[in-house]
Amino acid sequence: MCGISALLLADSSQAAVSELLESLGLLQHRGQDAAGIVTCGHKGRLFQCKGNGMVRDVFTPQRLMALAGNMGVAHVRYPTAGTPADSEAQPFYVNSPYGIVMAHNGNLTNDSELRHFLDYDAHRHINTDSDSELLLNIFANNLQKTGKFRINEQDIFSAAAGLYNECRGAYAVAAMLAGFGIIGFRDPHGIRPLVFGRRKSSTGAGYDYMFASESVVLDALDFTDIEDVQAGEVVIVSKTAVTRRRLVVEERITPCIFEHVYFARPDSTIDGIPVYNARLDMGVKLARKVRQALGDAMDIDVVIPVPDTSRAAALQLSHELGLPYREGFNKNRYVGRTFIMPGQEMRRKNVRRKLNAMPTEFKGLNVLLVDDSIVRGTTSQEIIQMARDVGARKVYFASAAPAIRFPNVYGIDMPSIEELVAAGRSDDEVAGAIGADMVFFQDLDDLIASCRAFNSRIAAFDTSVFDGKYVTGDVTPEYLHKLEMRRSDAAKQKQPADGEVIGLHNYK
Repeated sequence: MCGISALLLADSSQAAVSELLESLGLLQHRGQDAAGIVTCGHKGRLFQCKGNGMVRDVFTPQRLMALAGNMGVAHVRYPTAGTPADSEAQPFYVNSPYGIVMAHNGNLTNDSELRHFLDYDAHRHINTDSDSELLLNIFANNLQKTGKFRINEQDIFSAAAGLYNECRGAYAVAAMLAGFGIIGFRDPHGIRPLVFGRRKSSTGAGYDYMFASESVVLDALDFTDIEDVQAGEVVIVSKTAVTRRRLVVEERITPCIFEHVYFARPDSTIDGIPVYNARLDMGVKLARKVRQALGDAMDIDVVIPVPDTSRAAALQLSHELGLPYREGFNKNRYVGRTFIMPGQEMRRKNVRRKLNAMPTEFKGLNVLLVDDSIVRGTTSQEIIQMARDVGARKVYFASAAPAIRFPNVYGIDMPSIEELVAAGRSDDEVAGAIGADMVFFQDLDDLIASCRAFNSRIAAFDTSVFDGKYVTGDVTPEYLHKLEMRRSDAAKQKQPADGEVIGLHNYK
């Protein structure tokens, strides 16, 4: 999962870098592996700073001062395709044609054929294993076909239409053409989120425009008229006009439901659905599941959330069950999200570095722990053991999401079935694997209803991690096997041989 943004200020004398930096801080939860900003200044000159690490580590005051210009693109990343190499930090840039910068959130499912096409037919050099570089070069190749000295909006729409025909999978994109403007577009299914807004320029020169992965960015920076970029829509913001066109209209729009479960900030609204309110409703429905499972044998003394994403669901669940809600874990906020950390052993160690159980909230009690989901089970297992270590008598565990039993191919790094604790296991077997007295999973229909309650126009979601149904229709068992081999912990831990050049060739 990644976070993207793009900004165009109406006043060409102002610098976009400070607000692009702020946008990355607000999106840091979406990626902690790498960060980057590319800006465009006088006469279309591009300036960039990017690298591996957190936002605070990549951008020093000296580096920020060098990022001149009133427009730019920014990105935070954790790797779902390619490698964690520094060369794969985004945004990516190609100088031909016209100077194009692109930041991408998602994952392409036909990357092998795109790489072959770019190499053998388009003769464009690809320097990394990142599918985002493929997406950029497909767009660049389509623009190249115009053969024009200067392009216009129609040329950009035509290039994007070609990209929609060629690229499959999930993609939300923020891009920039040197000296021209910024562009935002989403895949035809609307799997990954992208919002768009404007505000009056502080100098009265007109309107500033911005794209971002989540609405919280635009809210914090005082943008108004915030709306979602539609699935299959391209929005072009030049120095003089805003032009938008929906190039592909699918029968079913299927945004990723896991955004509402886990990834998005609770103060964001995505596809018209307020994330916090959806999570509250998940708590209501999860409470019914707990009551139904325990019945007269209900012996829970207290409800405790696993910080932070599950708090809303846990709070509402406790209210529905008439049970006290307590904060039983203190969180170290300077440790990253564990399930996106590389390596099972590192994830296991970081759980205890990240959370500390408070004995007074557990000792002698039957506790119901509530988390947003159970992925590999590493975090859940360690947390349950921590609760027992400080005196909990029984530990029940409730997940606001259904059991995750299938890999994600649309930009979330949970691909290996062998690494998913619920894959091939019953609920009782999952409870045994993580050390809980009992586990409660949200029903998929209830999860969908919690989100649709706030936007009934969305008839379906991408729920592939729960039901194995991939909305793009092109995901085969062979593709899943290849993905599993490429992204498993064992594959990530393999180190290149001495002298091997990384990022110059692809061996997928």
